[in-house]
Amino acid sequence: MIDARRVQRTFGDGFVAEAVDDLQEAWMRHADALLGDDTLVAAVYDALATRHPQSRTRGRRGAPAEMVLRLLVLKHLRNWSYATLEREVRTNLVYRAFTRVGGGNVPDAKTMGRWGLAVAPEVVERLHQRLVAMARAAQVVEGRRMRVDTTVVETNIHYPTDSSLLGDGVRVLTRTMKKVTAIAGTVGAILRDRSRSVRHRLWEIGRIARSKGAQRQEKLTRAYQHLLAATSRVVGQAKRFSREIGAGVKRSRDVLQQAALEGWRQELDTFVPRVQQVLRQTRARILGGDTHVDDKLLSVFEPSTEVIRKGKAGKPNEFGKMVKLQEAEHQIITAYVVYDTRPSDSDLLIPALAAHEQTFEHAPRLVAADAAFYSGTNEASAHARGVTRVCIPNQATKSAERKREQKKRWFKNGQKWRTGCEGRISVVKRRHGLTRCRYKGADGMKRWVGLGVVADNLINIGRVLAARP
Repeated sequence: MIDARRVQRTFGDGFVAEAVDDLQEAWMRHADALLGDDTLVAAVYDALATRHPQSRTRGRRGAPAEMVLRLLVLKHLRNWSYATLEREVRTNLVYRAFTRVGGGNVPDAKTMGRWGLAVAPEVVERLHQRLVAMARAAQVVEGRRMRVDTTVVETNIHYPTDSSLLGDGVRVLTRTMKKVTAIAGTVGAILRDRSRSVRHRLWEIGRIARSKGAQRQEKLTRAYQHLLAATSRVVGQAKRFSREIGAGVKRSRDVLQQAALEGWRQELDTFVPRVQQVLRQTRARILGGDTHVDDKLLSVFEPSTEVIRKGKAGKPNEFGKMVKLQEAEHQIITAYVVYDTRPSDSDLLIPALAAHEQTFEHAPRLVAADAAFYSGTNEASAHARGVTRVCIPNQATKSAERKREQKKRWFKNGQKWRTGCEGRISVVKRRHGLTRCRYKGADGMKRWVGLGVVADNLINIGRVLAARP
C-alpha cells in the first residue's frame, strides 16, 4: 500500500529534526519547502500507484511518495549511485531529515532502483514544469530573457570498434545459451563455446592495429575474416536455440524454469538482430571499404546511441544523445529536450521560443544563442513573435550594416550573457552527472537528464530565495 505522505512518525523523528535544525545549507531549507508541494508529491504518488493494479489500497505499507521523491532528487543533487545514496542517508542526520526518513529504516538500493524505473520520463517532465511554475510564482524567474544551447550526454558504453562489438555480441549470446543449457540439458542443439577463439582473435586484431608495416592491412583483413566467421557460427547457434525453445524441444517441467527459458529466448531474439547488424557493417567496412553505413550500431546494449560531432578538438566524436537546454534569469533551466536523432541547431530556436511562450505566456525581450542557431528565417520569426532583440551572430555575413549591428553594446552584452549557457552545461555535467547517463535505454536517458535538471533548478531557486532579505 502506498501513501502520499507519512501517516505515522517514529520515536526518533523529533530528535533528528532538532539535531539538524542549524546544520542545513541555506538553499537546502528552501529546497525542502519546495519539495513539500502537493502537486510534486501527487505526481510521484500516481506513478508509484501504476506499478500494480491495487497498490493504493492493498499490500504492506511501503515508503510514501514524499520520501521517494526526495530520495531520487537527493541522488541527483549529489550525483550518487543508489548504493552510495543508501549509505549516505543511513549515516547522515541532515539527509535523514531532508528525505523524511527520520528515525526510520532507510530503503535498500535495489528498492530505490525500482522506484526510479517507476518514475517515467513523463513524470519527471511534470516535476520540472511544476518547479518552474513555483519559481515563477516566487518571482525568481520572469522570462524576460532566454538563452539556449545544446550539448551531448553520453551513453554508458565503451569506445565502439567493430571487433569489440562483435566480441560483446558473442559474449552475450554464449552466456545466454549456457543458461539455457543449464536448465534444459543437452537435448537438441549442443552448445559449442567459441568464446576462447573469439577472444584470441580480438587480441590479434588489437596487436595488428597497433603495428606498422606494409602487410598490416592484409593481416588485419584476414584476422577480421576469422572473427566474422566465428561470430556468424555463434549467431546461427543462437537462432537454433531460440527455435528449439519455441518448439518445446528445450523445455523444463518446472513452471518457474520454463518461464526463465522463455525469458532467455526473448533475450536471444533481441540480441541476434543486433549482432547481425554489426556483422553487416563490419563486412561493409573491412571487406567493402564503406565507412558510411546507414543506421550504424554503436553498442549492442544501447542501440539508440548516435555519433555526434560538435567540433571539439579534445573530443571530436561523442557517443550519446543531443540535449537542448534553455534558461531564463538566475540560471533557471526552463525547458530541456532529449532528441531521438540529432537535429540541426538552426531548427531548434523557434520550438524553444514556443516552449518559452507556453511557460511564461509571453515572448522574451531578449533571445541569445550562438552562431549555429542563426538563420534569416529564425531572426524574422523571432521578431514576428514579439522578441525585441535577437542576439544571435551571423558569422558568414558580408553586410557592413550587419557587422555594425553586431558591434553594438546591446549585442555584445547579450553575447556575454549567452556564454553563461556554457557554464550551466559545465555545472550540470560536473555536479549532476550529465556527462554520462548511468540509466539504460532511451527512457533512462530522459529520466537521467530530467532529474539532473530538476536537481540543478532546486539549488539555484534555493540560493536566490536564501539571498533575499
